[in-house]
Amino acid sequence: MKHFAVIALAVLAACAQVPEGPEPIRLDFPEVQRFAGESPGRAMRPNSEMILDFTDLAFRMESGRTLPAFSRFEGPITVRVVGDLDQVGRDDLTALLKRLRSEARIDINYATTQDANIVIETVPSRTLQRAAPNAACFVVPRVQSWSELRAARNTPTLDWATLRRREKVAIFLPSDVTSQEIRDCLHEELAQALGPLNDLYRLPDSVFNDDNIHAVLTGFDMTILRAYYSPRLRSGMSQQEVVERLPRIFAQINPRGERRGGQIPSNTSRAWIDAMTTALGEGVSENRRRQAAARAIAIGQSLGWTGPREGFANYAYGRLQIGNDATLALGAFNAAGRAYGQTPITNIHSAHIAVQLAAFTLISNDAEATIAITEPAISVARQHENAALMSLLMMFKAEALDLQGKTEEAMELRLDSLGWALYGFGSREEVVDRLNEIASLPPQIPPIQ
Repeated sequence: MKHFAVIALAVLAACAQVPEGPEPIRLDFPEVQRFAGESPGRAMRPNSEMILDFTDLAFRMESGRTLPAFSRFEGPITVRVVGDLDQVGRDDLTALLKRLRSEARIDINYATTQDANIVIETVPSRTLQRAAPNAACFVVPRVQSWSELRAARNTPTLDWATLRRREKVAIFLPSDVTSQEIRDCLHEELAQALGPLNDLYRLPDSVFNDDNIHAVLTGFDMTILRAYYSPRLRSGMSQQEVVERLPRIFAQINPRGERRGGQIPSNTSRAWIDAMTTALGEGVSENRRRQAAARAIAIGQSLGWTGPREGFANYAYGRLQIGNDATLALGAFNAAGRAYGQTPITNIHSAHIAVQLAAFTLISNDAEATIAITEPAISVARQHENAALMSLLMMFKAEALDLQGKTEEAMELRLDSLGWALYGFGSREEVVDRLNEIASLPPQIPPIQ
């Protein structure tokens, strides 16, 4: 289930105040921009690693509970939308179904009748939150509507572990969030409706990770889903039966992955997961959340972890230190950047860190450093179709160009960011708030209206 991670997109709001004095700059907003729905790239890791990942994704749940049998849909799969999903959301869903057909080789299409295997229903956020307080959207088996879900709560009907074959699944999305949040939910929840039910913090290249760094299904995810629907597998198989077939399946669908792999990461400890859950959660004090993030960093260090888990724990700690201790925040972001910078697989993670580092360089009036940080990150955010992240990076770069006296170039870039920002943040007012937060970091920049 998708958790909307404001932490991943926030800038130094705690430090930001709208400057007073000069007349506001007034902007004409364009139409909402959206991506074409293309793949961010192929799977990059060796098959030996992905086979282990497949096994943990397919036979474990997020709680750690083991699934007794492999389950999937058999035959063509149909999808129906119920509720007020807007045209942008419907276009994003159409693009996603196209990717699933072309990349994962899954026979999935819109339903032509009322009957469908997967029903996607939109409901108000407050209604959804009452059913699942810690989730922004979720997927459940054997029901086809919100009323059926309510009737089936606290019954075995909704227990994924009792499934041997998937036939009916419902996805519930909030009806009142941004286009990007809807798109992100569609990607993760539809992927889980079709395949893995687990999330693994160790994965650097997947939406099946509670760090919420990846916004859309990756090449890794499509490879996993293609293996899920291999004709060599069938619903009801045991873990051993599936594992025996995986090497041949991956060799066939991903021949580039037939190479020696590195050290396979260890499983993520429950103590680390619990610490991160507290650090990212709500309903607890900021001090307790900071302590939890620090505990996650310490656990990872004691286990010798590097890479995405090390980076994410430091990233969370840095975000929680903003407004409390800027020196500790910057140190944590630099540590996260070093962890993510070890491999190009985590370039998108580094782009999230770039937003935070750009805020510090802009506060220091270091235009050259701000541009050096944001320029490559903008391209990465575009490749991974994260409009909110990309627009923020563009806004930071625009402010840096203003500091260099390149006002026309800055305004052109700022205007280019607006359509993407509308997709990522939802409304003109939200976009203006972001612009002014960033514009307030260096001095003497007039506010946006």
